[in-house]
Amino acid sequence: MTVSFADSIGLHAQSLMLREKRGEIIASNIANAATPNFKARDFDFESELARATGDAGLARTDARHLGGTFAEGNLGYRVPLNSSLDGNTVEIAVEQMEFAENTLRYQTSLQLLNRRISGLMTAIKGE
Repeated sequence: MTVSFADSIGLHAQSLMLREKRGEIIASNIANAATPNFKARDFDFESELARATGDAGLARTDARHLGGTFAEGNLGYRVPLNSSLDGNTVEIAVEQMEFAENTLRYQTSLQLLNRRISGLMTAIKGE
């Protein structure tokens, strides 16, 4: 049975790209914490990973079908725990916690990807 390189690292690579995108979105939320009427954005990581890896129920039946790792339209608005008088929904404590968790998971995904590639290199060398 032949396994392609993309198949062997696919989940980890997709996870890494989605974690990077989520980090950018959360960083944007933090940067706009003092902007009046700014609405904090985020997306559901698990559903986006399932969609990106093909587990979302819709199959690509033709190579010309659109793929990708993140659908910009799947961004949602974070519901604030405490409302702000200026209409801003960024809660800095929540955003910092989400950013820290996402960073930790990004580093974990990177380590898993590195180990997977190292394992493949060992198999290729025949060691």
